[in-house]
Amino acid sequence: MPGTRPQIRRVRTDLLGIYLNDHLAGSTVGAGRSLFMARSHRDPPFAEPLRHLAGEIAEDRASLLRIMRSLGVPKRRYKVAVSGAAERLGRLKRNGRLCRRSPLTLVIELEFLRLGVKGKELGWRTLRALAEADGRLDEQELDGLIARAERQMSTLEELRVRAVRDVLLTG
Repeated sequence: MPGTRPQIRRVRTDLLGIYLNDHLAGSTVGAGRSLFMARSHRDPPFAEPLRHLAGEIAEDRASLLRIMRSLGVPKRRYKVAVSGAAERLGRLKRNGRLCRRSPLTLVIELEFLRLGVKGKELGWRTLRALAEADGRLDEQELDGLIARAERQMSTLEELRVRAVRDVLLTG
């Protein structure tokens, strides 16, 4: 219509704050689990990739915190504390073994971590979609974080398939 101004779209920071804190809770679980996995697995085909992934996942969590600060989104400490405690409690799950890890543990952990990395990638994509409306979001940084998450998923899938073959195939 002539004479009407274009609608300016703005990011709903109240909802974005909830969303980012939920992702922070997830990243707390992922960082804790990946570090635990990196320390737990000494088998050469798994040890080095898991150490590398744990370092990157910790860096990604730091990136999320930095982005939250740049947007003025406060960290909800209770969500971080609860998610960290839940990750540690998850290590106690029943696995059919009383005193040692089940051979299936690695498969399940890799699947869990892969799901978390996919969620992280989607979070980065959400922020990327908002970057045009909010100049505080760095499009190039988000593109890099998305690409890294995709590489992490690929690495996790390779490790998962190797673990599945090692554990579930005989002979």
